Amino acid sequence: MSIFLSAPLRVILFIGGLTAALLPRQAELWLGRQLGRLVLACGGFKRRIAYDNIRHCLPELGPKGWQSLLDQNFEHYGMLFFEFLHFFCPQQGHYRSYARRVSRLEGREHWEQAHAKGKGVIFVACHVGFWEMLAAAGGLAGLAPLVVTKVLKPEWLHRQITACRLSTGVRAAYHPGSVPQVLRELRQGGSVAFMNDQYAGPPMGIPVPFFGVKPNTLAAIAPIAQRTGAAIVPVSCYRDENGVSVVVIEHELDLGPALSDTEKTTAILAAKIEAWVRQHPDQWLWIHRRFKNVVWPDG
Repeated sequence: MSIFLSAPLRVILFIGGLTAALLPRQAELWLGRQLGRLVLACGGFKRRIAYDNIRHCLPELGPKGWQSLLDQNFEHYGMLFFEFLHFFCPQQGHYRSYARRVSRLEGREHWEQAHAKGKGVIFVACHVGFWEMLAAAGGLAGLAPLVVTKVLKPEWLHRQITACRLSTGVRAAYHPGSVPQVLRELRQGGSVAFMNDQYAGPPMGIPVPFFGVKPNTLAAIAPIAQRTGAAIVPVSCYRDENGVSVVVIEHELDLGPALSDTEKTTAILAAKIEAWVRQHPDQWLWIHRRFKNVVWPDG
């Protein structure tokens, strides 16, 4: 049955991609916000998960603040829907030109300083804003990032997304089993990007502080940096008031002795990501079950 359903879905997505390509950016954003509001009004995709995560992580907002942030967050998902449609536009080279048009890279000099050491760069990022622009903006600027991600299904979807990423200079290493390729890339002086804000069960994940509790968090970065000598460089993204995805590369983290302690390094990275989420709470993936292993005080 899934084989028969995939063909019409593919056609629908390509039509949606072509439609999105014809929309002015501001129209795309406006329609996205309306779509998000409509989805929320109809019950909301994973609404309960998002609301519970918001109220537990940001208790200071209170009930009205939680609802307001939930409304804004679903508007963000609506905008994301239209942004992701650009992956499926059948026009040759569209995704590359779209990424160039809607993104801006800041802090390239910080990557250059870290890259000049010759031992590779580990980018640490999270799902704030239109996170695909994290890699696309870097690829377009010549950073040639290797993104650690997963194989998508069905196969045609994986090929489509992969081709669009490659058009912006972004390659991928797929987990599980990505470590040898990651180590090889870093030892050749390349740049590898990890998204470090999602739940990671043991043994890959360990509990470290994040919004006052200790959810399991990917702990692979410290051991990889220890083995290769690679620089750890934070990079964030947010959608500004004009709809531009602003990608900000920060200074290399000077972890000192903490780098030899995987738990301390993972906690430092989690604190960095928490700060990004607090800066743009409406643009994070509150619908993700980030806190699977956590028992909240109020249940």
